[in-house]
Amino acid sequence: MARYYALDAANARLGELRPLLERLRQDRDAVAEAQRDLSRFRESNGSEDHAHELQDRQVQIREVVKRMQQTVARIDSWGITLRDISSGLIDFPALAAGRPIWLCWRLGEGDISWWHEINDGFGGRRVLADLE
Repeated sequence: MARYYALDAANARLGELRPLLERLRQDRDAVAEAQRDLSRFRESNGSEDHAHELQDRQVQIREVVKRMQQTVARIDSWGITLRDISSGLIDFPALAAGRPIWLCWRLGEGDISWWHEINDGFGGRRVLADLE
């Protein structure tokens, strides 16, 4: 972890992160549904038109996946770690009394209220008031 966030800076970044994480989750769901549709389509068709339709569907999936990759790269470029797309769980690297920690946040929460040690995961989350 090269960059560390102060709590105010991490909270300020949430305004940009919320829509990105929501879109990422929607895209992930769209890709999963498109892949299921693609499998059904492959099983049920065999015409020449089918080949063009199949190719179009595959291109659409690749475009959404590319957008997802770009979103993850953007989040990563800010020094933020994306832990889980489904819940929109992210960690901001921070320092507490000179030791590295994670400020922990997920979609649906207000401002950042949680943290955990570097080697702990979501299960080790503690409220910021407990931070020593």
